[in-house]
Amino acid sequence: MRIVSGRLKGRSIRAPKNLPVRPTTDFAKEALFNVLQNEIDFEQESFLDLFCGTGNISYEMASRGCNEILALDQSPACVRFVKETFRSLEIKGRVQQQDVLRFLNRNSHESYSLIFADPPYQMEGIENIPTKILENSWLKSGGQFILEHSAKLDFNEQKGFRESRKYGHVNFSFFEYI
Repeated sequence: MRIVSGRLKGRSIRAPKNLPVRPTTDFAKEALFNVLQNEIDFEQESFLDLFCGTGNISYEMASRGCNEILALDQSPACVRFVKETFRSLEIKGRVQQQDVLRFLNRNSHESYSLIFADPPYQMEGIENIPTKILENSWLKSGGQFILEHSAKLDFNEQKGFRESRKYGHVNFSFFEYI
């Protein structure tokens, strides 16, 4: 994977092959960030990366100037890799090992202006993630939540749904909290 833009542009990151992940493709990530760059000021964002896996999206956010990042994953190997990569790239942020669905079940004392979630496509409960985020105060007023998911899921009728975009086999649904 490579960082597309910002202070770390062009840096390649090689994740260990044994990580239990399906990283967002560079093509889809670049398209996603083309959308975001027209909508947000990266330097003003507080970012929550759920199911962070290799940390791909967090690295891109940091490269573009985001200084408040929390990356969560259940896998100890993923968390270890992302922490090491944050250190080597001098990224300010927190990385924690968490069961993300349990984490989202509680009411938040922190809220974020941008949340990205890339759960395993076959995981049970994906369809409940937008509701948990919106109802448990994880998203700041005016904030955005982006969910990466398979084509089998349709969130058009979900509260807060704004739009969906498809890039190859990658689907993003955008939600906002007003």
